[in-house]
Amino acid sequence: MKRFTVFFLLIFSLKLLAQASPVDSVRVQKQSRDTIVSTKPKGEVEVIADIEKVNAPQKTVRYNPTKAGLYSAVLPGLGQYYNKKYWKIPIVWGAIGTGIGITIWNENQYTRYRSAFVAQLNGQTHEFSNIPGITADALGRAQDRSKRQRDYAIAITSLIYILNIVDAVVDAHLYEGRKDPDLALKPAVIFDEFSNQNAKAGLSFNYNF
Repeated sequence: MKRFTVFFLLIFSLKLLAQASPVDSVRVQKQSRDTIVSTKPKGEVEVIADIEKVNAPQKTVRYNPTKAGLYSAVLPGLGQYYNKKYWKIPIVWGAIGTGIGITIWNENQYTRYRSAFVAQLNGQTHEFSNIPGITADALGRAQDRSKRQRDYAIAITSLIYILNIVDAVVDAHLYEGRKDPDLALKPAVIFDEFSNQNAKAGLSFNYNF
């Protein structure tokens, strides 16, 4: 009986050894050592140059007001382009273009009524002859009205043209002031120390010197 038991245990242990997985192996890779790149130290002249570069005052962009005005006088909107205010260019072109369009339309109307008025005085036919109630007085009032509206359009367009130049000059002149950190205009909360009212919103003007 003992022999049978020993034999059974021997067979069972061999079976377990056969089913066991092989021993895991750890792959050891040779890692490269960290290397320190040696840099050549800067000389005294280079160090001083770097310090002066860091401490140098920042360059402020400046625009020439005269040049901006001349650009806007030659071509409306060009001064705004010089000042890098691109969003103003469509406004300038739209305002001046509208004024020119209204001027041309009223000039054409004035020419029509003027020709009809002269023809009516001379007893000739014109494009308004078939309309009842058309007289020389009516045609005269119509031509005067068209002429007056044309003159108004010319005056307004000329004013817009001048404002275009003034805007470019002032914008170029005030650019440096807007970038000045010692001059600031910004919203603030105003507290009144001598009353019981709540705080109010307002503007604060700061000037440092």
